[in-house]
Amino acid sequence: MMKDEFDVLIVGDYCLDLVFTGLPSLPELGKEIVASGFEQTPGGPYNTAVALHRLGVRVVWATDFGTDAYSQFVLERARAEGLSERGFVHHDRSLRYITVAASFPQDRAFMAFYDPQPAIPAAAKALATLRARVLHVPGLYSGPLLEAALLMVRAKRMQIVMDGNSYETATMGSARLRRALGALDILMPNASEAVRLTGEVDLLRALQVLGRRTPCVVIKDGAGGAYGLEAGEVVYSPALPVIPLDTTGAGDAFNAGFLAARLDGRPLAESLQWGNIVGGLSTLGRGGTGRAVTRGEVEARQASPRAARRSLHAG
Repeated sequence: MMKDEFDVLIVGDYCLDLVFTGLPSLPELGKEIVASGFEQTPGGPYNTAVALHRLGVRVVWATDFGTDAYSQFVLERARAEGLSERGFVHHDRSLRYITVAASFPQDRAFMAFYDPQPAIPAAAKALATLRARVLHVPGLYSGPLLEAALLMVRAKRMQIVMDGNSYETATMGSARLRRALGALDILMPNASEAVRLTGEVDLLRALQVLGRRTPCVVIKDGAGGAYGLEAGEVVYSPALPVIPLDTTGAGDAFNAGFLAARLDGRPLAESLQWGNIVGGLSTLGRGGTGRAVTRGEVEARQASPRAARRSLHAG
C-alpha cells in the first residue's frame, strides 16, 4: 500500500472574512453603527488548514483561486503560512468569495457573496490525484457529487469527516441526508446545526439520533463545551475558560484540534479536549487564525484532564 502523502485533505472554497468587532448592536435599516475593531482575514477551510499546519499535521487544502484581489490576498496568506500548494488551482477570472461578519463575544452574524464555482472544482482534481488519511469537508453535503466522490475516497481508504455547516434545510427525514450521514466516519456539527438536523432540543438526544447514522459524532456548543458519542459511549468536555475577543472561525479551529488529536490515536475524551483548547484560544484573536496555537501549548493546557463521561441514557 502506498504511503499516504498527507494526513488531512481539506476541500472547500476559500473565503475572505471582513470581521467587525466592538459593535454596540446589530445593524438596522436606515441606521449606521460604528465598530471599534476591524480585521480582514481569510476564513472558511483556510482556518482549519492553517490551524492543523501550526499543530504539525501534514495538511493539503484543495481550493480554487481567481485573478481578483480577494483571491490573491488569501493566496498570499496561505503561502506565508507555508501551506502546501498541491491542492491549489488557479483560474483566469474573478472568484470572489467574501463574508462580512458582525462579531460579538458569544456569537456573530454574516453576510456573504460568492461568484459561480468552476465547472470542475479543485476538490475533484485533488481527490483524483492526492492521498491522505482523512478527507475533511468543512460543511454537510449530500447527493450525487458526494456519492461519486465516495468511490475514490473508499478506494484510497480515507476516513471522511464533515462539519455540520450547511445552507440546506434538510433534516433526518431526508433519505439523501441519511445516506450521506451513513457514509461518514465523523460528523462535527455545532449545537444549532445538530438541533436543526434532528429536531431534538436536548443535545444529548440529538447526539444519539445522529449517532445512529455516523460512528463518531461531536457536537460543539461553544462556551457550553463539546459532546461526543462513539462506540456507545457519551463523553463531555467543558470549554476552555476564556474571555473571547472574536468567535469567528472558532468551530473551524476546534475541528483542527480534534483531528490533530485523533490522528495521534488519542481517545475521544482527549480529542474533545484538544478541540476545546484550540477553538477556545482562537477566540483570543480576530478571525479564525489571528491567534496562533501550537502543539506544545495544547499539551501544556491539557496536563489536567477535564473531560467527564456520561451514560447514553443521560437526560
